[in-house]
Order: sequence, then C-alpha cells, then structure tokens
Amino acid sequence: MADKYTDFVSGGFGKTLAKKLGLPQPVRLKRFKPGQPLVASPVLVLGPSGCADTNAVAELLLDGLGSGEQIDVRRQAITSGGVRWGAIVVVLTSLSTPADLSESVRTLGSQLRSLAPSGRVLFVTRPADSSAIPAVAAARQGVLGTMRSLGKELRSGATANALEIADDTPVTSTSVLSALRFFLSPKSAFVDGQVVRVKRDAGTAPANWNQPLAGKVAVVTGAAQGIGAAIAKTLARDGAKVVAVDIPAAGDSLARVANEIKGTALQLDVTADDAGARIIEHAVGRHGGLDIVVHNAGITRDKLLANMDDARWDSVIAVNIESQLRMNEAFLASEHFKDAPRIVSLASTSGIAGNRGQTNYGASKAGVVAMVAATSPLLEAVDGTANAVAPGFIETKMTAKIPLATREVARRLNSLQQGGQPVDVAETIAFLASPASGGISGITIRVCGQNLVGA
Repeated sequence: MADKYTDFVSGGFGKTLAKKLGLPQPVRLKRFKPGQPLVASPVLVLGPSGCADTNAVAELLLDGLGSGEQIDVRRQAITSGGVRWGAIVVVLTSLSTPADLSESVRTLGSQLRSLAPSGRVLFVTRPADSSAIPAVAAARQGVLGTMRSLGKELRSGATANALEIADDTPVTSTSVLSALRFFLSPKSAFVDGQVVRVKRDAGTAPANWNQPLAGKVAVVTGAAQGIGAAIAKTLARDGAKVVAVDIPAAGDSLARVANEIKGTALQLDVTADDAGARIIEHAVGRHGGLDIVVHNAGITRDKLLANMDDARWDSVIAVNIESQLRMNEAFLASEHFKDAPRIVSLASTSGIAGNRGQTNYGASKAGVVAMVAATSPLLEAVDGTANAVAPGFIETKMTAKIPLATREVARRLNSLQQGGQPVDVAETIAFLASPASGGISGITIRVCGQNLVGA
C-alpha cells in the first residue's frame, strides 16, 4: 500500500514545506536487493583501546562477514567532513563500570552527523543478567538504554540496535556473524531499537551466503497473501523449497504463490487436529523432509472486552496460539524434524504492549512470545531453535482498511515515522531460519521501526 505522505515529503516542495512546518519527514528506506553489497561501506568500528573483541569484530568485517565481500573498515573517528559512514559498530563487551561507557559513546556521538541515510548503528555487548557484579551489570544495561534512546534520535532512515553475546560465546561465533550480516544490511530496514541475544556458540555457516537455505524444506502457514506470501517468496529466494499452506477458501491465491516460487501448495485448516501430521506427510512426501516451520496464519476479531462474545474470543485463541501448540507437538515428536530444525512464529506488538479492542488478539500473541521461549530448550538436543517475530504497523490489505486519520497516526508512531513492508517481516524470519543462526533461540524480535507507544 502506498504511503503518499512519505512520497510527498521525500523531495521538492513537499520536503521544504514539511521542514518549515515541523512535520514528520520520513524517508524511503533502503531495502535489500539481490546483487547489491550487503553492507554499505565504510564501516567504523569503535571500542575501548586494547579490547580483543573490538579487534575480532573488525577482522570479521574485513573478511567480508564470511562471504569475501569487500568492506571498507575504519578504526579511527573522523574530525572533519568527507566520509559518510554506512554503519558504526560499537563494541562494549569489556565494560567494568558505567563510567567506562563515556569514551566510546561520546566518540560515537561525534560521528553521527556523518552517518549516511539508512545507516546502521550496532552496539555489541554482553548480557547484564549474566553478571554477578552490580557495576558490570549496570554498565551493560546502560548500553541498551543508550541504544534505545539513540534509535529515537536518528533520522533519514538510520537505525540503532544491539547484539548481546553470552559471556561464554566468542564474538567470532557463526551466530554472531549471522546477526552482524542481518543488522548491518538493508534486510533490517524496519528493525530498530531491538536487542538480539546470541545464547550459545552454535550455528553452521552456509556454503553460499547468498543461498543460506539451499537444501532446506520450509513450511509457511497463511501463505496465500500479505506477510505470508512475502515470507514464502523470501525463503525461496534464499534457496529453500517452500510448502505454502492456507485454507481452502484461499486456494487460488495460494496456488499462484506456490507456482511463482516453484514450491507446492497445501490447502489446510491449521486448527484441524491432524494439521501437523498432514504438513509432515506433505513435506516429506513431496520434498523429502522438513527443516523450517513458519507459523504465520492468524486472524483478528476485534471488539472491546465488554462487548466480546465467545465466538470472537475462542476463534482467535484457536487459530493464533492453540493451533501452533498442537502442531509443534507433532513436529517435535517427528523423526523428520531432528536435523537442526527451525520454528519461527508470528507474534505482534499487540501481544507486548497491548492494543485497544484486541484483548483476544493480545492474549494469543503474548502466548506466542512465551511459547517460543518455552519451546526453545526442547529443541536444543537436536540443535534446533524456536523464535518469534512481532510486527508493528505493516502496510497490508488489513491495515489499508483502517480509517485514514487513524492509519496516518499509526504510521508515524515509530522512530522511522512510517509503516513497514511485508518483506521487512520476511527478512527477519529468514535471518532466524538460517542454519547460521543456531545460537539465537527463545527470543522475540519486533519489526516495528521502534514503536514509540507501549512496553
């Protein structure tokens, strides 16, 4: 769906008028296109002098983040103009006290005016909750507070995020490499103010980073249109053979999506008791296995709780969370889902911050967040992961039905001052589904442009 306001203020008279009136000035975000460089150069790497992790991150970048791409990496901040940083990486894994933040953060501040449009700021740190030393914990949590506040200051499509690496995991871990590739690239265009934790040294680097899902079989529910169709297309782009699943009523649209990506279509009601078994049967019978499951199917039946009837409440719970729990039981019990499998579920910011008229939807999506956290340890023995992605305002047919004034307000209520695209959700799911992301599990990543309202 077109955002005519963003188009209007992106240049010419509209841009001048918005600036004079103090109106929001969102810019068109740079999104990933095959064949383009993954990371915009040059990249500035900051961190305390003598920190081994800072040196290691710089070396990863110099090596092209595993794919041999040419990345111009700098270690010295500039004192005058002439350079536009594609990204700034701040490595703060060796902090002892909050005072240790000062030098690196102030150096970062001096470079922000030289950050290119749609530039990236990424903080690399260790988890605060893993330290028994109060000063260390305070310093590490201070990094996250800095990141979230900075995300609300950046403009021109730039974003700020953080990567937390477990104390016993090296910064050279494959999952760290996977996260660096995602956060520093246009694939994370609408991911802002987020923290991704690498919990363990795991993950397998693909033979070809341009086709990280080659040889994998992925199932996407609710794949006939919108976000589901974008997920199916993105996973296929990355090399996966995709089974597109949706209800029989969406059969024509489902077939078009499956044909476009050279996958297969499965007409199925995910609330059926045997849905999981039928998905396994189809994936194994048609493609020889099952490696990735994306639970995207979902419905809304909005109503204030005082006016909520049983049918509205029960149907949302049945589709959005109970079906996933039931299918996951079948997947985890199957011998065909044992080779480093991936589960990625669609949550929502409504399940994190709440939303008026969506108590049923909020309950179901909050359930998804807890479900992946609890499912994660059940998959560790087979090197599997379970994660969730929580979209905010995404430009879809559903959001197009929101009244104009409400829709415009909703679009601007994030740091990027615009709605996201279905592909933004799909790129985040593809990152979590990658074999290289094996150390990232049990988390929920918001794809919301750092929504300014709620938790």
